[in-house]
Amino acid sequence: MTVMPGTPQSRLDPEPMPRRDLLGLASLWSAASALLFALLGAMRLPNAAIVAAPSKSFGVTLPESLPAGEAFVPPNRAVAIFRDSEGVYAVSTICTHLGCVVKPNAEGFECPCHGSRFKPDGAVAKGPAPLPLQWLKVKATNGGFQVDEGKTVPAGTRVKA
Repeated sequence: MTVMPGTPQSRLDPEPMPRRDLLGLASLWSAASALLFALLGAMRLPNAAIVAAPSKSFGVTLPESLPAGEAFVPPNRAVAIFRDSEGVYAVSTICTHLGCVVKPNAEGFECPCHGSRFKPDGAVAKGPAPLPLQWLKVKATNGGFQVDEGKTVPAGTRVKA
C-alpha cells in the first residue's frame, strides 16, 4: 500500500530503519558468523588427520650370505645392520649434520646432501657432521633380531648372534 504525501502515517505502520542501524546489524551478523566458523574450525583441531607412521621397532632376519662388516639396510628403514665377529649391531642412517639419509659405501657411509663421511661404526671420517651416527638398540629373537629405531645405545654395544 502506497501512502500519498501529506497523509498522516498510521501508528501501526513500522518505522523505517535508518541506514546506520541497518549497517550496524549487518556488521554484527558478520562478526557472529565469523566467530561461529572459527569455533567450528577449532573444534576440528583435536581430531587432526594424521598419517600413521610405521612402528619404530621392527624385526629383521639377516641374510646368511651377509659378509662380516657389510651393511644390511632393510627396505624403507633408516637403519644399517652389521654382523661381525663380536656380534650384531645397528647404526642409524640419519646424518647428524642436517638429517639427510646417508648411503652405505665401501668405506662406511656417505651423506649425499653435504658430503659428510662416516666409518662403518658411525664415527665421523669427514665433516661437516658434528657427531657420529647413533647406535640403535638390537635384541636377539627366535632366528632374527628386533631393532628399535627409537632407542639409542652407547657405541660399541653388540648383541651376540
